[in-house]
Amino acid sequence: MLKDVKADPGKSRTETYEDRAKKRFVDEPAAMKLLIVVDKLLTGFDAPSCTYLYIDKSMQDHGLFQAICRVNRLDSDDKKFGFIVDYKDLFKKLVNDKGTGAIQVYTGELDYDQFEAGDCDILLQDRLKKGREWLDDALEELELLCEKVEPPKGDLQHMHYFCGNPEIPDDLKAREVQRTALYKATVNLIRAYANIGDDMEAAGYSVDAVEHIQRRVDHYLKLRDIIKNAAGEKIDLKAYEADMRYLIDRYIQAEESVVISPFGDMPILEIIEKSGIAEAIGALPAGIRVNKEAVAETIENNVRSHIIRNHLLDPAYFEKISKLLDEIIKQRKQNAINYQDYLKKIADLARQVSTKQPDNLPESLNTQAKRVLYSNVGENEALALQLNDAVKDHKQDGWRGNQAKENEIKRAIFDIVKDADEVERIFAIVKQQRDY
Repeated sequence: MLKDVKADPGKSRTETYEDRAKKRFVDEPAAMKLLIVVDKLLTGFDAPSCTYLYIDKSMQDHGLFQAICRVNRLDSDDKKFGFIVDYKDLFKKLVNDKGTGAIQVYTGELDYDQFEAGDCDILLQDRLKKGREWLDDALEELELLCEKVEPPKGDLQHMHYFCGNPEIPDDLKAREVQRTALYKATVNLIRAYANIGDDMEAAGYSVDAVEHIQRRVDHYLKLRDIIKNAAGEKIDLKAYEADMRYLIDRYIQAEESVVISPFGDMPILEIIEKSGIAEAIGALPAGIRVNKEAVAETIENNVRSHIIRNHLLDPAYFEKISKLLDEIIKQRKQNAINYQDYLKKIADLARQVSTKQPDNLPESLNTQAKRVLYSNVGENEALALQLNDAVKDHKQDGWRGNQAKENEIKRAIFDIVKDADEVERIFAIVKQQRDY
């Protein structure tokens, strides 16, 4: 293990390796999932993400007390409590009837003038009992979250509730809180289910209850994917996504995995741009692609989501795209165009949104920043070039977020436009341009 390790200054190769392993375990828990130690890290080691402690040595008194405290730090909403797997039957040394257990001794020394006794309790819970409470609460949370969905509570009705009406430009953004709650609650449900997935009957569930819960978990997992697709939020880069996929495959999906689309997690707009509207529809979840209205609203919401996320990159251009989207939605709702013509129009608009390249621009506008300035200053070519030069001449390294350096650019813009409000409008656009 040490042959490729180069010792850090003042350390041996062993110390260097151990320090790096500990740092990775703390800072990159998805990459360093298991740490095996012998007589180490019982004190002075804090890893909030550490969830499981496997004890395979005899300990007592303060050593045992300190060991179990390695997993008592909450890390995020995903970590409800720590688990201790005891191979040495040490738990009787933690609490006993005589009040001499490790927990009783060390919490008994706390100053109860400053703390309530209950605040100092270390709660040792039965995994299955606590796991069942967690699973029941997680399932109830999702049922309540979806309670207001209109009957018959199909995919389209869920899309309307979590994504809103595509005719209303602000509806998708306004319902972001509901979608986020759905995503978090689904992750919580999957984790709760995986926690006791192999021990459901031992936790007190009947065979029928186990089957019902499995169906509900599968339902909410598929619903999350449908809403992510419909809202243009499909890509999720959280570090636990690979772990979640393992849990899903291990505990929920009984059938062998089948590749139903070669596009993987590509966003729908990217598929439309590269492979066409037909391929994009084929890549949608089955619950969406069999319903024409669901397909239409999914694409429309993806375009709307892209406009919202990128509006500041080029406000004038995306305002134009937004109006075009409103017109296409209006035509669809009024049955003014047939479905095939609608798909052609929405696909063309999706490509425009992805490329962000207005047509028929002067040759002098040879960078993205110049083109954005041009479209946002009334298509005044001379003014756009003048502003671009001013920003280039006055920007300094690391200017974003540095008030003094930002003011230098603002002063240069003011010297050209002579209007404080216009300076703030243009500067907000400038700040979003990678060319600067």
